Amino acid sequence: MRFALLALLLPAALAAPFERRASALPYRDPSSSPTVQTDNYLGRNNGTLKNGPVVRGKAFDRIVQVWFENTNFASAASQQAFADFAKQGQLLDQYYAVTHPSEPNYMAATFGDFFGLSDDSFNYIPANITSIFDLLDEKHVSYACYQESMQSTGFQGFNNQAPDYFTPSSNTLTSYVRKHNPCAFSETFARPARAQRNRNMNDFAADVAADALPQWVFVTPNMENDAHDTGVSFGAKWLQYFLGALVNDKRFNSDRTLIMITFDENETYAVENRIFTAILGNALPRNLIGTTESMYMTHYSMLATVQANWGLQSLGRGDVNRTLANVIPWVAEKTSWTGNADVPAAKRPLLNLTGVYAGPLSNTRNTPFYAPPEQHTKGAGGREALLQPCLDASATADKGALPTPRVGANYYGSQANVGSTDTCKVQPGKGPAGPQPGPAPAGPQPGPPQGPKAPAGPQPPKGPAGPK
Repeated sequence: MRFALLALLLPAALAAPFERRASALPYRDPSSSPTVQTDNYLGRNNGTLKNGPVVRGKAFDRIVQVWFENTNFASAASQQAFADFAKQGQLLDQYYAVTHPSEPNYMAATFGDFFGLSDDSFNYIPANITSIFDLLDEKHVSYACYQESMQSTGFQGFNNQAPDYFTPSSNTLTSYVRKHNPCAFSETFARPARAQRNRNMNDFAADVAADALPQWVFVTPNMENDAHDTGVSFGAKWLQYFLGALVNDKRFNSDRTLIMITFDENETYAVENRIFTAILGNALPRNLIGTTESMYMTHYSMLATVQANWGLQSLGRGDVNRTLANVIPWVAEKTSWTGNADVPAAKRPLLNLTGVYAGPLSNTRNTPFYAPPEQHTKGAGGREALLQPCLDASATADKGALPTPRVGANYYGSQANVGSTDTCKVQPGKGPAGPQPGPAPAGPQPGPPQGPKAPAGPQPPKGPAGPK
């Protein structure tokens, strides 16, 4: 039955193969070391990140996620660098992305939902829609995204051109793209305090050198080094450059650091969305080094794992789905989480579909932004969903259509209860962990858009959903 349904949905839901646009590029390290700033990146660091005191977790004190692009499990596993780092840690061989193409997976991993999104367009999510960053703020756990080749701290643009340092030549490449940056999706990151946590790799070098990395770290290589435009063998060379230098550096891999290597999605849409994922680092129990974990997990599992570790509230979305959000088992054991589920292959949902889900970011089945559907379900952190003060918690999807907004309301095409998102404060009195450095970041800073889809900069042509 499951495969009959897949056959029925395939023509509308799956995209055609895509071309690696820079497959002929020769690989070249961007710097002498990930801890050394370089002119091969746009924009030097303009201030070291300042964080509050370390908030001790039950299983780890820092988590670093490094995401690559569009690669089937077997292709990644065949690359020496990916295989070697998996041997230094634990391979999660039943780990899955949740949809296609790229952007909705990055969104799901930080918001617990992709809100019906089926493309890589420019989107802002209203301030009263919670994300992992709100949960971390509530417990004063510091965080940052580090985006390779992004032109400036806090950049809000759709993409930017960067020098072609691979050749080198006078050419430029579209190396940074917003769709791979989870610290760009929420309206709250257009505000100075949070914008400082949307950082580039020269910022990363400065933060490591100052021993100032935050506790939750998300690293996205540029469009060449993440394998998107080049291929997984190219991405493997960058992984060796990046982690090979840092895995023995205590400023990065401290005694209680967990490092995750994963991909946003697989390449072949006609098969299930299984992706190569491995965890390593000094927080991993020594007896697990060189082992394989076969529990069914998805991008929602990392949300649940982080919640369990720091006792965070939930988002009330995919992060509390008992099928899709299993906590990494050894973390579940250390945090006394007993909610993991055994999900046999025959009962696993199809996660390779796109364009078939309703939501506020859907092009074809648009809905308002609703309040979280599982507000009172306790997540892996043992707590119910965090709700922003300006959220009407009663505005859930089961209540049907919402009333027409009053004249002049900043409606976002979403919740009628969003009167003005400028008055929607992010956890009043809490905010991002630690004091914030310097003034608002340089670079274009657009104001809040007036709809869930707000164009900024060049837009990709509309076509079949899939990697652009």
